[in-house]
Amino acid sequence: MTRLWLSALVLALLASSAYAQDARYSPSGPPPGSSDDNAHYGWADVLRADPVQGVTRTNTPQQQCYDQQVVQRNPGNSAAGTVLGAVIGGVLGHTIGKGDGRTAATVGGAVVGGAVGNRVSDQGGDYQSTQTTCRQVNTVSEQRRIVGYDVEYRYRGEVYTSRLNYDPGERLRVRVQVDPAD
Repeated sequence: MTRLWLSALVLALLASSAYAQDARYSPSGPPPGSSDDNAHYGWADVLRADPVQGVTRTNTPQQQCYDQQVVQRNPGNSAAGTVLGAVIGGVLGHTIGKGDGRTAATVGGAVVGGAVGNRVSDQGGDYQSTQTTCRQVNTVSEQRRIVGYDVEYRYRGEVYTSRLNYDPGERLRVRVQVDPAD
């Protein structure tokens, strides 16, 4: 009796595994997104998978810098020159003048000395230097890359074509749906 029961169990397991290998059988029900009972899945042989090329453009901002010669003006220090000239002129005027004219000579020497000192110190001069100038430019780069595959495959003697976003390899899983014709 135990032998008969063991044989029945083995036969049941073999039958259920054969049923599980059927492409229409799914222990968890139909795949997500398909609620149609008239659909099942099978395998098709891939005849060709041709890559489809596309061009991708990338806009990249870059900073471009260059050195440039510039002329700059040194204004000098006219305030210090004026004061120094006025002091020296006042001292010279005070030395030259006598009596009541000494005050006038001191003031006159300070005014003339201040004017001369201002003019001398105002001539700072021009000079050249190098200045780095930068600006932002956009660089466009183009790259060729595979954007999909045109696939030709055979299912039950019929040849079909589809564009896929991946290379399916030698076999392609297909969804087969049967609907009545109107």
